[in-house]
Amino acid sequence: MTNSILDFTQEELEKLFPPKFRAKQIYNWIYQQHVDTFDEMENIPKKMRSELAEKFSISPLEKVQKQISSDGSIKYLFRLQDGHTIESVLLKMKDAEYDEKGELLHHAKYTVCVSSQVGCKVGCAFCLTAKGGFIRNLTPGEIVGQVLEIKKDNDIASNRRVNIVYMGMGEPLDNLDNLAKAIKIFSNENGLSISPKRQTVSTSGISTKIKKLGNMELGVQLAISLHAVDDELREELIPMNKAYNIASIIEAVKEFPVNTRKRVMFEYLVIKDVNDDIVSAKKLIKLLEGIKSKVNLIYFNPYPGTTFKRPEPEKMRRFQEYLLSKGVLCTIRESKGIDISAACGQLREQELSR
Repeated sequence: MTNSILDFTQEELEKLFPPKFRAKQIYNWIYQQHVDTFDEMENIPKKMRSELAEKFSISPLEKVQKQISSDGSIKYLFRLQDGHTIESVLLKMKDAEYDEKGELLHHAKYTVCVSSQVGCKVGCAFCLTAKGGFIRNLTPGEIVGQVLEIKKDNDIASNRRVNIVYMGMGEPLDNLDNLAKAIKIFSNENGLSISPKRQTVSTSGISTKIKKLGNMELGVQLAISLHAVDDELREELIPMNKAYNIASIIEAVKEFPVNTRKRVMFEYLVIKDVNDDIVSAKKLIKLLEGIKSKVNLIYFNPYPGTTFKRPEPEKMRRFQEYLLSKGVLCTIRESKGIDISAACGQLREQELSR
């Protein structure tokens, strides 16, 4: 395995390859010119290019498979250098808009959903990623590489910003140091220049690490995968709740530094006849008192072998309307990629079982 240059911040490269401006040039070639080899870095001395090629690879992952949904979502399976695979998803949030003459009015808007681990320790009952167990944390470069490869694959210009959601395979806060480094690499203005405000860390609720992330003051958004309104059901769905119960999560969220124009997102996976009733909606409102929040209701995406079922649209609407009537901002996330292997870990599972 060779080290990937994507693992390094610009400051680290400045120390490895003086003078300082060389690191800026290297960053520009990789993240803005999208080169695949060090040989293409024309303004870097030949000797330095040879040294770079000797010590590093550029991308630490290769595209193994991609599935394109009728709604424009694209699911990627990437192979890492040690042979393990991870998934990422490109979600088209808004199509490009043109005027009558065909002139571009607004660019398409994208969100990239990235993985932070190979497998996951959390073991959520509804999640396919958990079935394979935890293997290892991803390096900063393996996290960054997912966005870079997806931008290249879809010809998304280097100056087009995308949103990033750490909501793929794995629990991001279980890999906090590498996650923090990736956030900094993403936001470097000489690189992909993706502001921390465009980056959302989604966690199952490791309350101690929510506090730690807040203390780092990285400026990222926070999303909590809540999915249940009482500890009994949450322990059934997310065994980790025994260690980090709902009260501890809510307390950590209340201390988290949130941009005044932003809200903490609470992800609520709705499962038929499990947590889709109005009693649950009432308890949810009580839990969120005093928090500037937004609730995102998510349809459960069934996969082979699960006993959980997708909720009825009518029940989803009733749940949403109840929250809205009580002043809680609430959206129903339209399922993306339901005609492909949309559930997290599904594409990887198919590849492993071949």
